[in-house]
Amino acid sequence: MRPANIFTSVCLFAAASSAWPSLLRRQGTTPPAVAPLAARATSYDLSFSATQGNTATTVTSTKETDSNGSTKKATGTGTSKTGSSTSTTKTFDARLPAGGVSMITPGALDPTTYHKIGTEASRNVMTFAFNYTSLEINPSAVDVLASCSLNTATYTIASNLTFPTDGTIQTVVWDTGAYQASNTLPLLTETYTLIIHDAAKDVSATAAAGYLDTVSSFTFGMYVGQDYTPLSEWTCATCSGALSSMERQTLGFVFGMAAMTVVSFGWFTGAAGLW
Repeated sequence: MRPANIFTSVCLFAAASSAWPSLLRRQGTTPPAVAPLAARATSYDLSFSATQGNTATTVTSTKETDSNGSTKKATGTGTSKTGSSTSTTKTFDARLPAGGVSMITPGALDPTTYHKIGTEASRNVMTFAFNYTSLEINPSAVDVLASCSLNTATYTIASNLTFPTDGTIQTVVWDTGAYQASNTLPLLTETYTLIIHDAAKDVSATAAAGYLDTVSSFTFGMYVGQDYTPLSEWTCATCSGALSSMERQTLGFVFGMAAMTVVSFGWFTGAAGLW
């Protein structure tokens, strides 16, 4: 190769090398500068929720940083909401009976008992004693009532009576004299129904198996006492010294039948030659 050709080739290569960076910049092929890692992590969000009991809590936190990784601002918000509580009811075999009571005083087989209604001056105490039967769940408290059909009234004997968890007999004492003195609804001379039910439920509610049902099978009588009256001053309002027409007719029939019997017997014995 001639020296002139070699010199020409070298000059062309030098010119091309110097123009190559400019060509790349014009075509946009220069790689972009890589940003520092701290500059890219400018913010983050953190949120979580938690539930404990009936309270639900939600917390949200936001943190912002600058290009150097330094914290610029941190904010947080929280909300709290109370939800509705849920109760669990234990169920038992539906073939099991509901709970009830067994009367001890007065006894379930005793004849109907009658109690004199007391007054403020003359107290009269009534006692009821009973056991609970067929209970799988014990009520926390019971109400004892007396219902009268004559005036469709219900009288409270004991309210929120503590249930005997040790299995002892439940005893209720009712001072009718104190009740009469402190209540405007009077007790009447009538037959009453004793009602025992779970204090947490309505009287008309039907209990499930194993729970105490409303018991209203025992009845008793009460009467208002009368003031003492001497016998000489006492008058029987339903008594009379004269016989009624029905009583006179009855006596006439009895005496007539007796006379006919005597006459018939005399004739028979005479005809038979007995006298």
